[in-house]
This record gives sequence, C-alpha cells and structure tokens, in this order.
Amino acid sequence: MTPTMRQAQIVEMARQRGEVSVEDLVAAFAVTPQTIRRDLNSLCDAGTLKRTHGGAMHPSGVENLEYEARRRMATAEKQAIGQAAAAIVPDNASLFINIGTTTEAVSQALSQHHGLMVITNNINVANRLRTVPTVEVVIAGGVVRASDGGIVGEAAVDFIRQFKVDFAIIGVSAIDPDGALLDFDFREVKVAQAIIANARHVIVVSDSTKFSRTAPVRIGHLSQAQTFITDTCPHASIRTLCAEAGVRLIETTPSA
Repeated sequence: MTPTMRQAQIVEMARQRGEVSVEDLVAAFAVTPQTIRRDLNSLCDAGTLKRTHGGAMHPSGVENLEYEARRRMATAEKQAIGQAAAAIVPDNASLFINIGTTTEAVSQALSQHHGLMVITNNINVANRLRTVPTVEVVIAGGVVRASDGGIVGEAAVDFIRQFKVDFAIIGVSAIDPDGALLDFDFREVKVAQAIIANARHVIVVSDSTKFSRTAPVRIGHLSQAQTFITDTCPHASIRTLCAEAGVRLIETTPSA
C-alpha cells in the first residue's frame, strides 16, 4: 500500500469514527508508530485532520474537505493524471471541465494546446486558462460557491445544455467499488450530469484517495465514461467493470 492510499484510508477512518489513535492505526496497517506519525503530520499540515493527544480527529464527519486542503492532497498524482488526460485531447477540440482539484490539474496540462474551446463551471479553471491566447474560455453563469469557486444551480445547468462538445473532463468526490460516481452538493451534481449528457467522450479523472471516501449524492456511473484515469486502481471490481463496459482504464502509477 502506498503512503497516499494509506493516508486516504486514515482520513476515511477518522471521518467515520470522528477520531483515530496512533495505536489503533499501527494495528490496522501493520506499520511502525513512526510511519503513522508521519502520515498524521502530513494530513494535519494539509488541514485534512486536526491533531489530538495520541492521534488525530476529522474536522467534520459529513462536510466535504476544505478546498485548500483537498488541493494539497495527492498533488503529484493529480499532476500525472492531468498530463494523461491532456494527452487524449487533441488541438482544436471543444471540451467541458467541471469542478474539482483534479480537473484543475488537467486544465494546467492543457495550457500548451492550441485552438481549444473550454466550457467550464469552475472559476479556477477559467482563471488559469484565460491568459492562454490559443484557448477560448466560456464560463457558465449561476451561483458561485464561496468555498471553491464552483458555479452551480439551474442557470449553470441550462447553460451547459446549449453545447455538444468533443470531450468532458469530470472530477468526483468519491467512487464506490460498484462504480458509482459520488459528490457532496446536489447542485454541483446536476451540472456534472448535464456535462456528461452533452459530451461525446467522457473522461473521469480521480486520484486513488477517492476510492476510500464516501459522499451522499450520485452523479452517475463509471460505465458512462469512455476513459477513466487514476494513479492506481485498488479495486478488482473497478477493473472488471471497465473491461466489461469498454471503459479505457489508465493508471499513471500502477501498483506492482
């Protein structure tokens, strides 16, 4: 198990229990206390967990992680995923990019493309690409979510439905072992569903921490995508699903 995957499971355990101890985590993962302390230090420095005596606690068991904390998690993995997704998108293509820190990594990797038309409900993506002279950026209207700059609501859904594009880059908050794609905000989910329905090629991008998280609102199913890009896929059920549904699975750092 990689440190990234172990830390993701630690976060999920803390979310479910409210608090985890070094002693319990050592037993659960069969590693040294020093390894667990390093994991907890990393997660607490990122703001994902909060330090307690002998362990750490989750700041909220039901709310999504704060945007800045999410952005700092699995940074290298997200960059590699972004590069892999950008390699699929040719110059002169049209595409949707939805809300998420992994989709923002894709937008960074697309900055060297030419002739793109990017439609997004992500202010951070629009701001990143607006200075690229070879990319046309179209931004959805609607309610701007203060936490992460996402644009949500019925106005954004109606706006997205005006287009039919070549590609959609979709990020999610969690992926169930059965392939369900999940998120926290039903308003965001409505926009993501409209994006999926109006793209010819759907690319789902997600680092492996999302396999250890849960979220209450269903976006759709992995079988609706044409391509799924992750750093590593820990679930045999997901591999089988992709093979049976004809979804191309790309792992940027596959496990041995």
